[in-house]
Amino acid sequence: MIPRYLIDVELDTLPVVEKDVIVIGAGIAGLFTAIRSSEQHSVLMITKKSLLDSNTRYAQGGIAAVISEDDSPAYHRQDTLIAGAGLCDDEAVDVLVHEGPKGVRSLIKMGTQFDLENGEFALTKEGAHSQRRILHANGDATGYEIVRALSETAMSTPGIEVWDDHFVIDLVTEDGVCCGAIVQKPSGERLFVRGKATILCSGGAGQLYRYTTNPEVATGDGVAMAYRAGAYIRDPEFIQFHPTSLCYPGAPRFLISEAVRGEGAVLRNIRGERFMHKYHEQLELAPRDVVARAIVSEMEETRSTFVYIDITHESAEMVKHRFPTIYQTCLTYGLDLTSDWIPVAPAMHYMMGGVKTDLNGETNIKRLFACGEVSSTGVHGANRLASNSLSEAIVYGRRIIKRIEELGPNDVQPNVVNKVVRSSVSMQAVVERRLKLQKVMVRYAGLRRNEYGLRKGLEELKRQLPIFQATLTEREQYEFANLLTCALLTTEAALQREESRGAHYREDFPAKDDLVWRKHTILHHTQGITEERIEHV
Repeated sequence: MIPRYLIDVELDTLPVVEKDVIVIGAGIAGLFTAIRSSEQHSVLMITKKSLLDSNTRYAQGGIAAVISEDDSPAYHRQDTLIAGAGLCDDEAVDVLVHEGPKGVRSLIKMGTQFDLENGEFALTKEGAHSQRRILHANGDATGYEIVRALSETAMSTPGIEVWDDHFVIDLVTEDGVCCGAIVQKPSGERLFVRGKATILCSGGAGQLYRYTTNPEVATGDGVAMAYRAGAYIRDPEFIQFHPTSLCYPGAPRFLISEAVRGEGAVLRNIRGERFMHKYHEQLELAPRDVVARAIVSEMEETRSTFVYIDITHESAEMVKHRFPTIYQTCLTYGLDLTSDWIPVAPAMHYMMGGVKTDLNGETNIKRLFACGEVSSTGVHGANRLASNSLSEAIVYGRRIIKRIEELGPNDVQPNVVNKVVRSSVSMQAVVERRLKLQKVMVRYAGLRRNEYGLRKGLEELKRQLPIFQATLTEREQYEFANLLTCALLTTEAALQREESRGAHYREDFPAKDDLVWRKHTILHHTQGITEERIEHV
């Protein structure tokens, strides 16, 4: 159904580029691991667009770490486990909460400038956090500041070579060992990039859905190529929809950060009524899945396509100072955050599942690592706690580098010959097929799911399978093949999980069932769907 390789290839005929460490993707995960790797190794960073194009760049809220004397790793751990709804890996969470502060110090050493108040880090609180532990930069432009600092460092580091506008088509493996990747240059020429270790830092798959806070580059490439290579994909059914993205004619689905609610904003339906008291005791600061479904319920009840977020009761000076990016973006569309209620609706935001790794970021394929949103370390469980993602990338990025330092040379000689009978692909198809896939995912595998819809969605998606028998040559075609792979994995896993937990909500199984379903969904290219039980603690 889904082939091992997207293209015909005879590895011996391709030009070879040798590097110690291959980093696929940018963002906080790619930049950080590349910089740290370069201290000991030659590094090649491959991005399909540029160093500045990633989900990290658009991260507004901040990075979660225990900094305040009033906070503790125990509090951070508890908040993460509660949000994760029983599917977090305890050890992975312990690693995050204890090593997070050290990761923040690493970012500062690399030039990141977090906001200060009276000489101390300015900390804010976000949904489902019990303490103020979110560091931010330039008010609401944390991700951009991190990418700025890290990209400047990476570009000035002699041991790092950067290939912009290159597309990684597939990973190359032999006998369970990753040897590198097949890469397509902007000219269309293909290369075999060989390395001692390969790190997937390719981000998430927001483009699975028509409405997303993610940039256009988020097409699930890393998950799809790892799946084809034989890596385990864990819990792809858990897709986090951010409750509050801008929903206004002519405007993109711009993120209205969780931190806005953390600083006192309230939600109102189109009648002007607050409603979160009907859904959760934490009101607007309830976990994201709860808030997102509450908004959808209010939209249905009031027959509207949005609700409002209202922070007009706070001082205009505070709002402009704390949220300059959001304020200016809204103003572009004639909306004043200080005096207007802002129309918002949920949009796909983050992929909790991904390529399964151990506590050192290594997959079941030797010498293949995954870091950031593409990975499933066990930290996020069924529902990521706000601002834990940037922390996770730094903490596990450091561990990946330590593990790579223990590896010897990669002596495996891959022998890849892949040829099948292929057909031509309609050029009209890719754009239209992508839009159709996104609509299918919104309709059948979105915030609310049921067996009928998921089966209908799978039926629709499988009609697109001939793409894998087509001759693919362009980035848009590879991206669609990867999106289709991720869509199938997400929908199949959602159909398998007959309960509601965290970000996965089944209308036909509305209750959480720890007795039967406190386990992970594992998908493998040849083994199909299996399960990984979590021991009760």
